[in-house]
Amino acid sequence: MLFWLKEEMGPQELTRRLATVITHVDEIMQQEIRPLVAVDIMEQLHRQFAILSGGQGKDGAPIITFPEFAGFKHISDEDFLNVMTYLTSIPSTEAASIGFVIVIDRRRDKWSTIKASLTRIAVAFPGNLQLIFILRPSRFIQRTFTDIGIKYYRDEFKMKVPIILLNSASDLHSYIDKNQLTPELGGTLEYRHSQWINHRTAVENFALTVKTTAQMLQTFGACLAETELPRGVQSTEDLLMAHTRQQDKLKDELKLLRKQGATLLSCIQKPATKNPFSKFNPNELDNIATTGRLLVQLDEAEKAFSQFWSEHHLKLSQCLQLQRFEDTFCEVKLALDYLLEEQAEFTDIGDSVMRVEQLLKEHKKLEEKGQEPLEKAQLLALIGDQLIQSHHYAVDAIRPKCVELRHLCDDVINENKKKNDILRKSLELHRQLDKVSQWCEVGIYLLASQAVDKCQSREGVDGALNDIETFLATAKEYQLPSPKEFYNQFELILTHDIKTNAQKVLQKLADVRQIFDKRQVSLKKLAAKQTRPVQPVAPHPESSPKWVSPKTCQISALAPPQKISEESHMETDLNSLGKEADKTKSEVRNEEIVESSQDMENPELEQLDSLENLSPSRHILRDLLETEEMYIKEIKSIIDGYIMPMDFIWLKHLIPDVLQNNKDFLFGNIRELYEFHNRTFLKELQKCTYNPELLARCFLKRKEDLQIYFKYHKNLPRARAVWQECQDCAYFGVCQRQLDHHLPLFKYLRGPSQRLMKYQMLLKSLLDLEFPEDLETDPGELEGGSAKDGPRRTRGSTFSAELQQALAMMGDLIKSCELAVDLAAVAGCPDDIGKLGKLLMHSAFNVWTAHKDRYKMKDFMRFKPSQRQIYLFERAIVFCKIRGEPSDQGLLPHYSFKKSMKLMTLSICHVGRGNNKKFEIASRNGPEKYILQAASKEIRDCWFSEISKLLMEQQNNVKGVCEEEDNGSHLAPKRCSSRKPVSMETFEECEGAEGLEKESSTLSGSRQS
Repeated sequence: MLFWLKEEMGPQELTRRLATVITHVDEIMQQEIRPLVAVDIMEQLHRQFAILSGGQGKDGAPIITFPEFAGFKHISDEDFLNVMTYLTSIPSTEAASIGFVIVIDRRRDKWSTIKASLTRIAVAFPGNLQLIFILRPSRFIQRTFTDIGIKYYRDEFKMKVPIILLNSASDLHSYIDKNQLTPELGGTLEYRHSQWINHRTAVENFALTVKTTAQMLQTFGACLAETELPRGVQSTEDLLMAHTRQQDKLKDELKLLRKQGATLLSCIQKPATKNPFSKFNPNELDNIATTGRLLVQLDEAEKAFSQFWSEHHLKLSQCLQLQRFEDTFCEVKLALDYLLEEQAEFTDIGDSVMRVEQLLKEHKKLEEKGQEPLEKAQLLALIGDQLIQSHHYAVDAIRPKCVELRHLCDDVINENKKKNDILRKSLELHRQLDKVSQWCEVGIYLLASQAVDKCQSREGVDGALNDIETFLATAKEYQLPSPKEFYNQFELILTHDIKTNAQKVLQKLADVRQIFDKRQVSLKKLAAKQTRPVQPVAPHPESSPKWVSPKTCQISALAPPQKISEESHMETDLNSLGKEADKTKSEVRNEEIVESSQDMENPELEQLDSLENLSPSRHILRDLLETEEMYIKEIKSIIDGYIMPMDFIWLKHLIPDVLQNNKDFLFGNIRELYEFHNRTFLKELQKCTYNPELLARCFLKRKEDLQIYFKYHKNLPRARAVWQECQDCAYFGVCQRQLDHHLPLFKYLRGPSQRLMKYQMLLKSLLDLEFPEDLETDPGELEGGSAKDGPRRTRGSTFSAELQQALAMMGDLIKSCELAVDLAAVAGCPDDIGKLGKLLMHSAFNVWTAHKDRYKMKDFMRFKPSQRQIYLFERAIVFCKIRGEPSDQGLLPHYSFKKSMKLMTLSICHVGRGNNKKFEIASRNGPEKYILQAASKEIRDCWFSEISKLLMEQQNNVKGVCEEEDNGSHLAPKRCSSRKPVSMETFEECEGAEGLEKESSTLSGSRQS
């Protein structure tokens, strides 16, 4: 949309004011009377046959003097007329109206010259004449001719003014003051004709420049007034810059013109300024006044244009501000609308505490994501308010947008608060449900743990009743609600599924309370009767993974008949308790099953072809899905069987303080691993069931999410330390028996490491299918060419490239996890060690240190070498001191950082004969060198080859920019140790706390595959 700029000071006003300036300049220079300027008749003026000295008669009449000029009669009529016209136009109109006084000096001339002068004056003088003074020739004959000629030709001259003949200049003084006459006429008026011409020329040029500048400002103002403003920020900015450049140029010209006027004024005033006794002659005074008036007109023109430009620039700037405001408004509104749509789609309120906590994290990320557009919208609204306060011309368009922005911000903030409140309420609901379930489980365990044989005595009954009353009192501690209170509190967020789950939990609470009431009644009846005790079998409380599987009691056959009724009633009570426990056990087992699958009955897997008909890629994918589900179940069993029971009151006495205080270090972020695999990764892997090509893309997509493994392995050394100290506590034994695990906990805590290697192995297997050893054999022929194997692929296929990238990514992840484990054992490690590049290899060495100038091999045989653990990175070598930490398995290695050396500063060479395990490295910048002795020749050769290769690469690139080649197209560097991948069965081969070191070795070995 185009629109016209309309300034308060319109172009008509600017034109009028500048036209006034032009008119005043013409009036000052009297351009209406004098069409000529000094430049036009410069040659005639320089002949000096007539001058305007600036002198005046007694009544103020201007004096024009005709000095002696030998060639006067040769002057053309045109030249005479132009000079007379120019000279008569210089005095003011008021002075010219009085009339001019003509002084003709012909004292050295003839009568003929006087006659010619009078004739031309009579014919061509353009002004009014008042008097004519003639200085007669000094020679007698010519004077006589003059007197006779004047009397004879007076009528011929047709002069209506008196002609006065004078014999000498002294006679002239009686008519005109001496100070109004030049020295040639015996006066004192200073007059220099060349200076007069220069001043007149300069003044007239300055006046012409002022007039031209005013006309140029007039034209530029009209052009600005007619400018159409395009509807675009960039084009408006360009137009504003173009106009500003033109205005700056005109401003510079005005500044230069003002400087010229000031210079002209100072030049005219200079003579009088130098000599304090000299005075300005009339011509100089007139030029000074004229220049001053021209400067005033220049100021008026500049002032008028500046006012017009300021208003024009303000409007143009406001247009640009409005366009920027509208563009930013559209951008911010789009972002806020998209944010509101995302909030509207965020409807899940969770079905468990863990899920709600995850949703709270996601909602927090959504809030953080929306913080930037919110701040931008609020800032834009403030900018809009500032535009309104500055009286912007588009106030009516800006104000509604500011209101809309604030409404959108309020909607986003309120929606965030509302969603956050709902999730907090949902978290509180599920926590209360978990508390109720936990309380019920504890109660069932308590009832199942009460031995019937101990209830045959009054003391046993009282003890059982006291235990029950104590436990029921804990209901206040747990703040267990009644069903009515529960529904009133959470009515607004109760979905159908949550309501069903809540009903089950609350029904379970009512059933448990009812069982407790029955147990209390039975115990009180037993207490009221003195009967012979029976010997029933008490239920074992540790038979269930959820601590809720008691065995029913059996009534001894030796019991007297009269005791059967009370004891059978108690048996019934325990049987009902057993049924409730079995029901709870069944529910717990159902919860342990992964949400996305039930054991091996996954619908996706059921729909696959039989194993005999599956292609190799489908075999690999099936193996991946099956092991993924088993892996998730293992992690779930650790959470349910080891972490959650730590909150059970009746198990507190089995947990030492060091374990209670460090349980987060022992288990790390295993819950985060479970949530990621169970809710996200497994579902995405299942989508690859019929399209294996999506598998590599699945891994690449979750590259950032898989970094939780780095966090897990970074904590693994701490977990090992906690396990070493607490592995013999009774709590772990009880949990292991309840879970029916054959291996201790720490073996399962290394499951994530095994899982990474499993991913790497399966991706490599798929890649091997893409690149068979015999490249000339068609993969379709190897599979029988069946259509179900999918389309044939080539080496350069997208799937192959993605597989290579995924395999490289997994290799890098394993390396980073190994680095986290290895460096966790190094004390004093600098924070910037990550800048050294990837960890390539590490090993223990015997190290001798010597000065370069005193190096002799035999000198090292006299001293005991230092034991050092050395790490080789891409850019440096790190030396660590080996220390031993006592443990049940002996001294475990522990390292402290000593120094690091950049590879760019190193040189390497073999040691002399007979030292096949040693090599030498030295720093080119330092005085020391080091002899390193490896455990074997193979390790020495491997290290020497790897360091030499790195040095060669860095030397080749020393003059260029180092480009990292870690783009997924190569595998990790070869290691010198003989490490091999370890499968999940490796759990059975590792013992105790030393598993961490073996796991680190396993991770390193996997990179050689």
